Amino acid sequence: MTTVTYKIPNISCGHCVHTIQTEVAELAGVQRVIADQEAKTATITFDLPATEEAIKALLAEINYPAES
Repeated sequence: MTTVTYKIPNISCGHCVHTIQTEVAELAGVQRVIADQEAKTATITFDLPATEEAIKALLAEINYPAES
């Protein structure tokens, strides 16, 4: 199991947090998603088949791109 925290600068409200948590949780292999509006981060715990690349691609697709 891997846990990664992504910096997501455009988290600005509770809706953003809910969208990130809901969408990323649907990705196969994702175990836990905690988005933090104040810190502008999302901490994601996952196993295969989920990968960091797939998670970052999904975040970009839903308009919450992670900073590199």
